[in-house]
Amino acid sequence: MNMMGKLKETQKKVEETKKRLDTVLIDEVSNDNKIKITLTANRAIKAIEIDDALLEDKELLEDYLILTLNKAIEKAT
Repeated sequence: MNMMGKLKETQKKVEETKKRLDTVLIDEVSNDNKIKITLTANRAIKAIEIDDALLEDKELLEDYLILTLNKAIEKAT
């Protein structure tokens, strides 16, 4: 029975940690500041800011998003 109690306590601590990680925000900005991405430490995207200049070039925007999102996710991990 003691082992079950320890397991439940550990599960509770894991859930508390997950909730805390939702409050930790991580910002990542592209090298030239044209895209800014904010996500939680649990890797949930909270905000994306895009410079208007990127809206004219779909492929460039996609490249920026991929690079910046990947850097943000790596930082969150």
